[in-house]
Amino acid sequence: MDGKTRANIKIGARVAIVEKRNQGSGALTEGVVAEILTNSTNHPHGIKVRLENGEVGRVQEIID
Repeated sequence: MDGKTRANIKIGARVAIVEKRNQGSGALTEGVVAEILTNSTNHPHGIKVRLENGEVGRVQEIID
């Protein structure tokens, strides 16, 4: 599913994010969404979320 649309992302969903420090390499981090930080309905680089482990990044892929 598309991580660029806020409606697709739910708290508790398993996602793959790219953190700011990894944007150059594109390395993804998997985790569970604890908080959705982007207020707009769409974002071209992905909706920004905070994972349960505290990491923040933009959703590239929704796993489930």
